[in-house]
Amino acid sequence: MKAVQYRSVGAAPEVVEVPDPEPGPGQVLVKVTAAGLCHSDLALMHMTAERLPFPLPLSLGHEGVGTVAALGEGAAGVVVGDSVAVYGAWGCGVCAACAAGRENYCPHARGLGIRSPGLGAPGALAQYLLVDDVRHLVPFVGLDPVAAVSLTDAGLTPYHAVRWALPALVPGSTAVVIGVGGLGHVAIQLLRALTPARVVALDVGEDKLALAREVGAHEALVSDASVPEAIRTLTGGFGAEAVFDFVGVEATGRIAVASAAAEARVLNVGLGGGAMQMGFMLVPPGMSAYAPYWGTRGDLVEVIALAQAGALSVRTEIYTLDEAPLAYERLAAGKVTGRAVVLPNG
Repeated sequence: MKAVQYRSVGAAPEVVEVPDPEPGPGQVLVKVTAAGLCHSDLALMHMTAERLPFPLPLSLGHEGVGTVAALGEGAAGVVVGDSVAVYGAWGCGVCAACAAGRENYCPHARGLGIRSPGLGAPGALAQYLLVDDVRHLVPFVGLDPVAAVSLTDAGLTPYHAVRWALPALVPGSTAVVIGVGGLGHVAIQLLRALTPARVVALDVGEDKLALAREVGAHEALVSDASVPEAIRTLTGGFGAEAVFDFVGVEATGRIAVASAAAEARVLNVGLGGGAMQMGFMLVPPGMSAYAPYWGTRGDLVEVIALAQAGALSVRTEIYTLDEAPLAYERLAAGKVTGRAVVLPNG
């Protein structure tokens, strides 16, 4: 079969032929209908050899939906032909976190060598994807696979973040979204659907600010050093009760803290590599900071339900498998609006 692989450190991803996978005991083989590209992939491909935590080559893609193609011995709960979304945060399956569906916070996965698809295990940018356990599959009906695939990360990650901030987002509150990319434009929709908060979006590009307005932001402002003062003006001098940084560089971290109100919830979701200072007199009194990772399986079920109800959608650009390297180039250059989606069997 064809797959898109990252084959050596510093090299561009390539489309290659690899052996067709076969499901072993308890495993499920999924014929991939759609796979999403993510900035996490770029972060992985920018790592040095010393930092890369798994061997190469690696088939990329941690967002995937498809149809069940075959079941390994003992696998049950799905049948051939079922439409499924792949929950990508794979844990040990038996610890307290995994038992609660929080495999994204499994404390044993790294030590046991358990890797997520596209992040150490073979990923969804291939014609077929081998899934280790049926529990990693979530059924979906009534959704276009192209629209549904990025719910597995671009929908799941901001949903998990918004859920943590919900106690602060009461009537009269303000939420700030920094970065209106693949995750940020979904976060705006989630905030509008789940909270009464005023939503203020920040970005450096007018096209991204236009997208923010289209998906429901009450305000869309250019993200620069002056914007915290503008946010304080909008909030009567108090600042925002929740700030979501989907960029994660030093500059956006400073904006996030400077825009936050007392007792605000500030979330560093982006992969820009920046750090946020914490400490007495360095942040607003009572401010909480959180660096969420992905989301729970239950979160994904709820995100899919929101999409089925028409409460959110993901803007997409579509590519063939052979065009995936070009899609990564466009993503790295900031030219993708919303999420790039590849059709491995299209």
